[in-house]
Amino acid sequence: MDITIGVQNLAREITVETDATADEITKLVTAALSGGPVLELVDTKGRRVLVPSATIGYVEIGTEEQRKVGFGSV
Repeated sequence: MDITIGVQNLAREITVETDATADEITKLVTAALSGGPVLELVDTKGRRVLVPSATIGYVEIGTEEQRKVGFGSV
């Protein structure tokens, strides 16, 4: 699942690909925005991404469905 985070005073978005579900991501974002100091996400390679919650502009949570690959998806 792809997660896009818009950060204040930063021209580019942060994009993280993770194995977490949409509900898990929603809980993490809600906790960070309701007083937590940082939003901590772990990507598919095990790297941690820390974003200060005071600078979060928006969070876009992608769909959980995997895209089909090949000619059968047409």
